[in-house]
Amino acid sequence: MSASSKQQEAEDSDHNPQVVVTPTGAAHSIRHDRSLWRDLTAYWILGLCNNYGYVVMLSAAHDIIAQFNDEPEVGEVDDTGKGRECHLVSTGAILLADVLPSLFVKILMPFFPFWVNVRIGIAVACSAAGFLFVGFANAEWMALLGVIITSASSGIGETTFLAYSSRFNKNVISTWSSGTGGAGVIGSLSYASLRSLDVSPRDTMLIMLIFPAIEAFAFWLLLRRPQVLPVTTVESTEELISDEKPLVGFKEKLSYIKHLFKYMLPLCLVYFFEYFINQGLFELVYFENIFLDKASQYRWLNVDYQIGVFISRSSVNIFQLNKIWLMSVFQCINVVYFLTEVIWFYTPTIWIVFVIVLWEGLLGGGAYVNTFYRMSKEIAPGRQQFAMSMVVQSDSYGIALAGFLAIPVHNAICELPAAVRSVVW
Repeated sequence: MSASSKQQEAEDSDHNPQVVVTPTGAAHSIRHDRSLWRDLTAYWILGLCNNYGYVVMLSAAHDIIAQFNDEPEVGEVDDTGKGRECHLVSTGAILLADVLPSLFVKILMPFFPFWVNVRIGIAVACSAAGFLFVGFANAEWMALLGVIITSASSGIGETTFLAYSSRFNKNVISTWSSGTGGAGVIGSLSYASLRSLDVSPRDTMLIMLIFPAIEAFAFWLLLRRPQVLPVTTVESTEELISDEKPLVGFKEKLSYIKHLFKYMLPLCLVYFFEYFINQGLFELVYFENIFLDKASQYRWLNVDYQIGVFISRSSVNIFQLNKIWLMSVFQCINVVYFLTEVIWFYTPTIWIVFVIVLWEGLLGGGAYVNTFYRMSKEIAPGRQQFAMSMVVQSDSYGIALAGFLAIPVHNAICELPAAVRSVVW
């Protein structure tokens, strides 16, 4: 073989990761892949951009409600004439608008044809439209519609990218999870920072339109297309092991779902407890006469939470935990703390709250990344595409239930007499 042909072969292997599909559906590289960094980087960026709008809408939840209410609504007034200052339309309403469309999309997507380019095109367009609707909203329904469109975009992207990851090196799961954690930090921090600089909500949303454009670049230009080379050997004609066969048909896929419950239930519980805190109770945590006003406290608690999520979602190659149910127990303990705190105001300093919120984020992010990393190792490659797109629904089930419960609990606490923080450090 000539030197020029060898050079051309090396360039081809860099541009297209050549993959062999074994009888069990497994994908294996047949030569050294020197451009793997492109896939890993692309998946990090895709995780960031896909979740960015979702995070921003939750970080902006307090402001989205407040801009259509001139005065904060209060609960019942106690004997001193002072009641609790809080919106009776809780941020849980924004949570529902931000998660229910995504959940609906996630339920349907596994059973639709896997037209990846069409799906991602729709996701990018919806993401941009969501920012525009919220930015130019002149009524509450218009802002909520923008949140709904953004949610649908996130749901389409997450199911598609995770299912598509089965065709790449398994470490793209790690970089995807890290990117989604990065979306939490960058999304909440960028929103809080821009608002602290007195950038208007409209201009803030317009600035954030750059992220759908980056998502399109990462998918269509940076991420390589997997090149599958079927193997025509004797082994390829052998009968496949029954539990490793790729799933075919609606009935077969439906019957397989019960095998995924061990992944879905713990993840659902972790996110139920987590978002009950974030959208039902965060808004009611308030420390008077400190360096942050009430709205800023809500924003920076979200930033703190997202830092915890980012750290844990980026840690799976260093530390793995298979007992996801243990994280749901710890998250339940966090619920007890926050519920009692917002009723009685017994924590002496906001720094204690920041530490607990960071721990809450670590638990949530750890549950997410460890669940999908386990699946990438334990589930037959031929079934991973469907399994990933099903299990990704479970966090949305928990979040949706949390949103429904957060609204009445939030409103009930709003109607209590105002608590007084007796011990302050």
